[in-house]
Amino acid sequence: MPTNTAPTAAVSENGQGTASAAATAEPPPPAREHRHDIDLLRLVASCAVITTHVSASLIHAVNQRESEGAAVYWTGFVGDSTMAFAVPVFFAIAGWAVISGAPPRTSGRLWQRLRRNLVPMFVWTGIYLLWAWLRDRNEKPMTDLAVDSLFDSVEPAYHLWFMYAYLPIVVMLGFVVLLRAGARPWGLGLLLMGLAGLGPALTTIHEITGWTMPRVGWGFGTYSVIYAVGGAFLLASASAVATRYRWPLALTGLAAVAGIVWYNVDIHYVIPNAHPFVAVLSVCVVLLLIRVRVPEHRRPLVNKLANAALGAYLVHVLFIEEIVVRLLEPDWSGLETAVFFPGLLLATLAFSYAVSLLWGRLGLRRTLG
Repeated sequence: MPTNTAPTAAVSENGQGTASAAATAEPPPPAREHRHDIDLLRLVASCAVITTHVSASLIHAVNQRESEGAAVYWTGFVGDSTMAFAVPVFFAIAGWAVISGAPPRTSGRLWQRLRRNLVPMFVWTGIYLLWAWLRDRNEKPMTDLAVDSLFDSVEPAYHLWFMYAYLPIVVMLGFVVLLRAGARPWGLGLLLMGLAGLGPALTTIHEITGWTMPRVGWGFGTYSVIYAVGGAFLLASASAVATRYRWPLALTGLAAVAGIVWYNVDIHYVIPNAHPFVAVLSVCVVLLLIRVRVPEHRRPLVNKLANAALGAYLVHVLFIEEIVVRLLEPDWSGLETAVFFPGLLLATLAFSYAVSLLWGRLGLRRTLG
């Protein structure tokens, strides 16, 4: 049974023992700030991705030719170009989360973070392959596509290419954070080495045996690392951008959008994520939303929708194929496009978030995202 004698024995005659122990005790870690502006940014970027793919369906409907439907053509290109910031912003949020927002304290935590993304990613790859098989849309046998998906994204889950670039960046940045903290994450180091050598290894096997090897999508380019690290720098800001800079930022972003439209229409579609126009637009969007105040009564809704963003991203292509592509007519007039395009977009957003919120309530977030 504890008594009050042991602490007394530990105190020196001048009463400084307790003070010395208190001085050497480590203070508890500060409570982590919840960034409601990051929730909002995640939600905006998620809706932007869905808008991009809905807009792309318009572009494909007219075969990228204005002569096959001018209203649909220009609506598709303007919608797609305006949302070009989505992928860079997601890289920025990933960099901020690993480096500053929620850095992993142990390698186990980082492995857990990877599993939370990998499981839904491969579950949805299987769902898309099964869905395409049932509708006789797979260009290759489903078993071959399933094997290929272990190395890179496959049709019809084309939008999942991002995960093959996003997760290696999370591993690499998390590895550096853990090293900086004094940890020795051997398993993560071996994983990084494996990812780096996977492509050359498969190429070597092909050269020796002549077997056809799947392409490798695991990895990242210089631009994605810069977006992640630069995004971490910007999002770690302690204050919002001053009001006097907001209009110049908004106008600069609109100018970048005009440049992206020009590039997509006259040079090449799709503009690379590394293009300076896309980078400028992405920086403007981040700076306009950083530390923006979300009204308190809106915070629970924004947080709930932000948590459902991954699921909405994973499922939305199903609704594009089954709703947008089926109802879209390339010869719509300007008035018809102005009416039907927002309707199709809102329907896709609503269904995507609704089903994501539903399986979240059913406790399926770890499986379905």
